[in-house]
Amino acid sequence: MDFVVDARTVFAAGGGKAFKPGLPTVIFIHGAGMDHTVWTLQTRFFAYHGRNVLALDLPGHGRSAGPALPSVGALADWLLRAMDAFKLEKAALVGHSMGALIALEAAARAPARAWALALLGVATRMPVHPDLLKSAQSGEHSAIDLLTSWGYGRRAHLGGAQAPGTWMLGTGGRLLERGTDRVLGTDLAACDAYVDAPQAATKVTCPVLVIAGEIDRMTAPASARELATKFQDGRVVTLANAGHLMMVEQPDRTLDALAEAV
Repeated sequence: MDFVVDARTVFAAGGGKAFKPGLPTVIFIHGAGMDHTVWTLQTRFFAYHGRNVLALDLPGHGRSAGPALPSVGALADWLLRAMDAFKLEKAALVGHSMGALIALEAAARAPARAWALALLGVATRMPVHPDLLKSAQSGEHSAIDLLTSWGYGRRAHLGGAQAPGTWMLGTGGRLLERGTDRVLGTDLAACDAYVDAPQAATKVTCPVLVIAGEIDRMTAPASARELATKFQDGRVVTLANAGHLMMVEQPDRTLDALAEAV
């Protein structure tokens, strides 16, 4: 579905169901350079189990008009305005990687507007190597190659997809290639600059689930566990043998964890 935020068109997938005012709403926020399609299984489940689903394309991503916003704070404020567009007083926020930082910051800025928070592939700090950041900001394909290599666990490098005949690394690379205007570089710079996660966590009042990949090479599980201790009501689920893109690598186990939280 299309809607409007800040006079620009925004796309959100509904998991196959129309938005119904009055139902609890779950908002899914993707990571750097990606779009709503990374949440395919999870969004469909919640849409068919009594929830409104809004899997957003962030500005400049997927089907949403640009430009991409330059900071986690700006994206968090945008997310709250997106909720306003649907007249949502509160929602459950589910974010991955950069999307987790956005969800966290939005819940810190407006605690009453989040009834649950689920953060996947998150850490107390998410710095980006200067060479990777430079490559992404220059539009070099090497940045995509590095992210797809590091983003997936070992099993994904050897196949391992639950859907026969699919190729996780190839699909991830093609998704990142669809970004325009060097969106990936803008996103990575936003992650690199964000240092407020521990402080933001102390302001969140709703229950928080942190989902960590056991072999995540981009956001270390130990750092995810550390962040979870900062919340008033936080807990951690660690997915064995999962990398950074756990909702793609292990969609069923990721969904099992989310279903207990939102």
